[in-house]
Amino acid sequence: MSHSPKLADPKVTSSALTADDIDAAAKRIAHIIDATPLQFSERLSALTGARVYLKREDLQMVRSYKIRGAYNLIVQLDADERAAGVVTASAGNHAQGVAFACRSMGIRGRIYVPANTPKQKRDRIMVHGGGFVELIPTGETYDAAAAAAAADVERTGATMVPPFDDPRTAAGQGTIAAEILAQLGEAPATVVVPVGGGGCIAGIATYLDERAPETAIVGVEPVGAASMTAALVAGGPVTLPDVDPFVDGAAVKRVGELPYAVMARFGAHVVSHSQLPLIEGTAAGRAGDRFVMTQVDEGAICTAMLELYQNEGIIAEPAGALSVTALASLDVEPGSTVVCLISGGNNDVSRYGEILERSLVHLGLKHYFLVDFPQEPGALRGFLDQVLGPDDDITLFEYVKRNNRETGAALVGIELGSADGLSALLERMRCSRIEVEQLEPGTPAYRYLT
Repeated sequence: MSHSPKLADPKVTSSALTADDIDAAAKRIAHIIDATPLQFSERLSALTGARVYLKREDLQMVRSYKIRGAYNLIVQLDADERAAGVVTASAGNHAQGVAFACRSMGIRGRIYVPANTPKQKRDRIMVHGGGFVELIPTGETYDAAAAAAAADVERTGATMVPPFDDPRTAAGQGTIAAEILAQLGEAPATVVVPVGGGGCIAGIATYLDERAPETAIVGVEPVGAASMTAALVAGGPVTLPDVDPFVDGAAVKRVGELPYAVMARFGAHVVSHSQLPLIEGTAAGRAGDRFVMTQVDEGAICTAMLELYQNEGIIAEPAGALSVTALASLDVEPGSTVVCLISGGNNDVSRYGEILERSLVHLGLKHYFLVDFPQEPGALRGFLDQVLGPDDDITLFEYVKRNNRETGAALVGIELGSADGLSALLERMRCSRIEVEQLEPGTPAYRYLT
């Protein structure tokens, strides 16, 4: 099934962004931005058969690449635009870049973020902004914050600093590609890029298309917020009805007009996720399979985050682990050079309980059941002795009704010793006298109870 790409807004063209713009941005921000390491990963290289490097943008001073675009835009504002102050909306990382730029240049700024932005990100925004920025939490999504920011600009005449849908922002973010080529000394076979609003991949794809035309670019979105994928299929940016806010750095309902225009011009090919049967097809174009969009499951992202921490000592936020998560499903040439962008490391430590939970569910190790124990003494002991396997562990046990006394229905969470032990556990449950209902991920009962 093919979909011919078109520009959703005829005023927006991909030619608004060029490799020369990105080279100019690199010079403009060189005194602020240090080149981040390009780290070889022995583990991921062994896993894929390729030579895998990690571009460590989590080591930027604001712990993400977003400072590149924010500073490149703000430093170009004229005196009147600076005097009017700046306004932006962000899930947290772009906000830190804007805050840093405001303090560095003495510009007042107002920053709108979703109300559920992790506390760690909110605290860091204020640290980087000093007394120059005001933080305004509003709504539950980036898009709600963006609407509030746009209303502010309309009301006050302040200068908007878009996080992705502006050629100056995308040019600054595209300087990552210039660094990769300089650090490698050659063109990589593949660069894997996380995608939220699309500014970063627009900049990187533009630069590599002109300076390293043999390099393939893979964009990665979370399944719960695949706005670029939806745009490429629809032939223009569309607003998703809802997004999963877990991958907060990429939870964007509508991809930017400019990023879409760039990816459509390059003919990005959409690789469907099994959970997105309606989002499939190919956007026909001149570049064919050199530009690919794919999606990854949020549970798989959590597993990748934990593996990065345990093996490489990298503290990646969910969006920062998108590129590495996609590696397992990419068909890369053995021995070829692959670069994965670790886009950010602003992860709140309080989220690790949820991260571990999602990872265990994704790996098939964590399961939940409603267990109706017989109204007789010893029913719980019988469950432990006869149903639970020797390597299984109960991680949650709550009686559904408060007045239960060791009998009646209970919510039980079980962590298996290995994922292949589930069938044996279910068989023992069937053979017991205990009534058991497995709660399946994605169902209303599962989301409510866990």
